Parts: sequence; C-alpha cells; structure tokens
Amino acid sequence: MSLVIGIDGPAGSGKGTITKLVAEKLDIVNIDTGAMYRSVALATLRAGIPLDDEEKIIALAKKIKIEFDTNGHTYLNKEDVSEEIRKKEVSDIVSIISKIVEVRKEMVRQQRKLAEGLDVIMEGRDITTEVFPNADYKFYLDASVEERAQRRLKQNKEKNIDMSYEEILESIKTRDYNDTHKDYGALKRTEDQIYIDSTNLSIEEVAEIIISKIKESK
Repeated sequence: MSLVIGIDGPAGSGKGTITKLVAEKLDIVNIDTGAMYRSVALATLRAGIPLDDEEKIIALAKKIKIEFDTNGHTYLNKEDVSEEIRKKEVSDIVSIISKIVEVRKEMVRQQRKLAEGLDVIMEGRDITTEVFPNADYKFYLDASVEERAQRRLKQNKEKNIDMSYEEILESIKTRDYNDTHKDYGALKRTEDQIYIDSTNLSIEEVAEIIISKIKESK
C-alpha cells in the first residue's frame, strides 16, 4: 500500500528544501510539483509563446515530458533544466502559467501518474486539496513574507542569480496573491492540514516536526 505525504504553502516557505530532506530521511520518492510548472514556463519562454495564448500553452504542456532523477534533478524533454527553471525570467511568469486551469489539470494528471504505486512526498500549492485530497498526511508550511524573501535572496546568491531583496519581496507578494486567487488549484488552509510556521525554525527542526507527526500516528 503506497504512502502519500502532501506539503502545501506559499512561495519561499521552505517546502522544497524540507520535502527533499524528509524524503531522504524516510527513504521515499520526492516529486517536485513546483518544478513541473516551472518547466512548462521555461518551455513557453523557449517557444516564444505569448502569455495570453492559453491554447498554445496548454498544447505545449501536454506535449512536453517532465522527469526527475533520484538526485532531485528536473529534466525537460531529457535535458537537465534544474538551474534554468529557477532563473528570474521563469519565476516572473510561473504563477501566470500555473493559473491556467487546463495546465493545472494536465500537471495534476502527470503528478498522480508519477505517484502510482510509490511511497511519495509532494509539495506545492494544492497537493492536499486538489492533487491528493485523500493524502495520508497533510501539512501547511508557512513563514513571514520577509523571512521568505530573505531565504530566496540567499538561494539566489548561491546560484548567482542577480535579484535585489526588494525585487524578491515584491515578487513573492505578487505570487502570494496570485496563488490564493486561482480559479482552480488555489493555495488554501484547511482544518485537516497540520500547520507549521517555520519563520524561526531551522530546516532540521521543521523536518523533525513532520517526521514526528508521521511517527506519532503510526
């Protein structure tokens, strides 16, 4: 019987890092759903498709192949795009891309397919509400918007991505609004999610909280 752990939360809340760590500690598969939407955004940019041409973007989303390896790398049509999908031009449009209902439905279909028969952990905006509403464990990871901007600034510096703190802060605020106002797959707080505020917690501390919650219920 497969195990499904879902983690939702806003941009920069640490979901990606935490999910990778928990996956390693529990020896389960991590499916990076955010990277899937970023891959669609990158493919859209490369194809030169206008952001208002939803039909072409939807067709592209259904055509491309997104894969992951055990090292957490993301592949778009067999090309490793792990670094490229984190660049500013992709970050600037990914929320617009993920707002397209048919794109989200296609990604949900692929996410469910990737998870078949496996013990998995997935993070995103609607994992516990749309993708796997019957997930075995549901978490909502949060942090203050200022802390999230600082974290993203540090990540960008490590990857040589040139964005100021102010640019990142405004980008995250825009993402927060867009992510909570989607017609389909919006970011939501629900009563059955375990809420974790990571503002003043380390990565290890958050991972241990999640793992302890899982072990407690077994």
